[in-house]
Amino acid sequence: MNLIDQKVTHRRFGTGNIVHMSDSRVEIAFGEENKRFIFPDVFGEHLVLKDQEAARSLKQIIKQKESERQARESTAEKKKELQRKKHELRTELEGLMKNQKLHPQSQMVSWCEPEELEQVFAEWKVFSGEIKSGENKGKPNKPVRLHQNSAVLLTARDPGMPEQSRQIIGMYMVNEEFTGRLCEDGMIPAHSVYKIRLTEQESADMLFWNYYVNERSPGKTTWNTGKYRYFDNTVMAQILQDIVSKSDAEEQAMAQQFFDHFCKMNQITAGELPQPDGVLMRK
Repeated sequence: MNLIDQKVTHRRFGTGNIVHMSDSRVEIAFGEENKRFIFPDVFGEHLVLKDQEAARSLKQIIKQKESERQARESTAEKKKELQRKKHELRTELEGLMKNQKLHPQSQMVSWCEPEELEQVFAEWKVFSGEIKSGENKGKPNKPVRLHQNSAVLLTARDPGMPEQSRQIIGMYMVNEEFTGRLCEDGMIPAHSVYKIRLTEQESADMLFWNYYVNERSPGKTTWNTGKYRYFDNTVMAQILQDIVSKSDAEEQAMAQQFFDHFCKMNQITAGELPQPDGVLMRK
């Protein structure tokens, strides 16, 4: 906006003419003396344009600059708050898990057969399966990576359907007192609060292979053998975040609490999660 030669009135210096201006400064001649001011901050309370049309245009510019300033301050404040929360998470988790090293892949996905689903959700626990060979053959697998920061992801697929159609049907944090290395019977019980069963419609929108990649066969939707496998903490956070976004209003609060608790326990900052990058997302 060009305000050169516009007449102004200053409450202290009186009437003057604008003789020079830039994006951040304005110079005004008051008689034989020139004064410089911050532009556009000086206008309004201290300085008034006499031309009404120019004043209205300037008012819009001031309003826009104020919005931009508030946006910058808001961004800076959010960044500061994010750093504060990250520090709090680190401090709190150090206290919660001072005797437990946080493994980057301490989440479990379980293969649930259709006939066992009702029992799984009635009892809210899954079996880790049996050892297939060696001197401990037939004994339950010890889920040694599972601790209070761990979640169990429940998945299933309809008989006769390809593996890529595997759906996420529910999830739970492990029981508050559970420690995988001390588990002798292979049964993994759920937390008293953090557990979710998805509806059929919700499960249809939550394909497991949208999130997961088998590192041994990164281009394939291949499970191979076993009732469970470990997977990345970040991937579980991505799944929970999507559950929150897709839940209806009644379930959303619980899903959000689950997500927040999981992120706290795994030292994850929600705003820094990458997008899901499972096998199906790469095709």
